[in-house]
Amino acid sequence: MTIPVWKKGLGLQKINEIMICREGRWPIKHLASLTNAYNKAPYFIDHLKFIQNIFSSEFKKLIDLNLTILRYLMEHLRIDTRIVLLSDLGIEATGSPLLIEVCRKLGAKSFLAQSPAKKYIDADPFRDAGIRLRFFNNPSMVYPQLWGDFIPNLSVFDLILNCGPKAHDILFSKYREVSV
Repeated sequence: MTIPVWKKGLGLQKINEIMICREGRWPIKHLASLTNAYNKAPYFIDHLKFIQNIFSSEFKKLIDLNLTILRYLMEHLRIDTRIVLLSDLGIEATGSPLLIEVCRKLGAKSFLAQSPAKKYIDADPFRDAGIRLRFFNNPSMVYPQLWGDFIPNLSVFDLILNCGPKAHDILFSKYREVSV
């Protein structure tokens, strides 16, 4: 689902500056679409209040909506890690130098990226900086869904709404198998 944002005449914006466009009926349509698709999912009712909240007018900035969703998912998937915003790091670089500076600021010795990113990341600067560059393939996991044949790579909400508390074990059993 796409959240409409204000962009006309605003030029290139930083993600923490992007404002949500509240014009139109898209919040009602998005909520109705999710309700129609998942109202029979075993754990839909457990998450309905949150789903309703994300389409409320409470959020003015896209970053606030994104962080709320991210924190909710982390809580329900039992992922205990710190979220660090790039805007808090004071880094102005772009491309591979940006990634290297983030690693340096956070004290990371390795940078892990999905395999498709290989074509965009120059490995030499990482090697020169003493940072190990590692790539992985995102594993497909199969879990119970509502209708017909399994459809891979849907939203993590599909996993949570269909599997509830078991979502953590399903997700992390596949990641334990990943070879990086």
